[in-house]
Amino acid sequence: MVASYIGISSLNSSCFPPRPCFAKRKPFAVSAAMSDDPISDWILSEGNATQITRTSPIGGGCINNARRYDTDAGSFFVKTNRFLLFKYWIRGIGPSMFEGEALGLGAMYETRTIRVPRPFKVGPLPTGGSYIIMEFIEFGASRGNQSVLGRQLAEMHKAGKSEKGFGFDVDNTIGSTPQINTWTSDWIEFYGKHRLGYQLKLALDQYGDSTIYQKGKRLVENMAPLFQNIVIEPCLLHGDLWSGNISSDKNGEPVILDPACYYGHNEAEFGMSWCAGFGGSFYNAYFEVMPKQPGFEKRREIYLLYHYLNHYNLFGSSYRSSAMSIIDDYLLMLGV
Repeated sequence: MVASYIGISSLNSSCFPPRPCFAKRKPFAVSAAMSDDPISDWILSEGNATQITRTSPIGGGCINNARRYDTDAGSFFVKTNRFLLFKYWIRGIGPSMFEGEALGLGAMYETRTIRVPRPFKVGPLPTGGSYIIMEFIEFGASRGNQSVLGRQLAEMHKAGKSEKGFGFDVDNTIGSTPQINTWTSDWIEFYGKHRLGYQLKLALDQYGDSTIYQKGKRLVENMAPLFQNIVIEPCLLHGDLWSGNISSDKNGEPVILDPACYYGHNEAEFGMSWCAGFGGSFYNAYFEVMPKQPGFEKRREIYLLYHYLNHYNLFGSSYRSSAMSIIDDYLLMLGV
């Protein structure tokens, strides 16, 4: 989602430090107890620091606040949402937003394929809101090599598979919009109901847009031919891969962050490609690992549609025409 945060630094200079480097730290956990300063408490205990030497703000986005904590044991990246706008809490995403992010980061981290900030702790703030503590990654000067990014992303999709079907263990968010991840055995059903259908209903409820809702529902009910004669496996997806969520570490290795993870069709990962800047070298490297399947070009915009609808629901009418154009083109293509 385009309006997001930037982040992050590393306690280790290598791309994937050996697991023993983290042996003293417990795996990501959700806080059960409350203290006056749970962030500092964790850093000075489970984070193995004895002193916090400095905290400094990091440029953020429209949803969360971000700070860097420097300590004698390294640096940590911390996000809080104590100042979330009321509308985000109305949507019910405040308390669970960081849990979903941490579980997604953890799942991607465990594939050992592409660098992501490792999550350490999620918990509530005593004054309201919540926090997430994660690895701080020192960013390099560029977004890294496109072909390396493409290959590593494909390796993540290949390694991260689910036996539960399509979905995720928790619902999460795409920007500030709830993203429903109920496990579903059929991809077309999952994508039609929990991705396109959810956004279409949101547009109807929020704007009274019956035109886009009715046409969009007609597309959902008739889109099955787009998926004929292909194999669709539930691959671990970042879920919100645009240029603001792609960087590189100081060694030039790609880093991806701020995910909206779920297990889905690998092609859905390119749904934000309209503002990701992927070039030919990216796609060539990706398809060497995850071969392109028949009909890829015909399906491409069905995955753009989800994100255009989300931007319409988040930011208003300037994105409506793009979503409507995709729907109309598919209805014409499918003859419905």
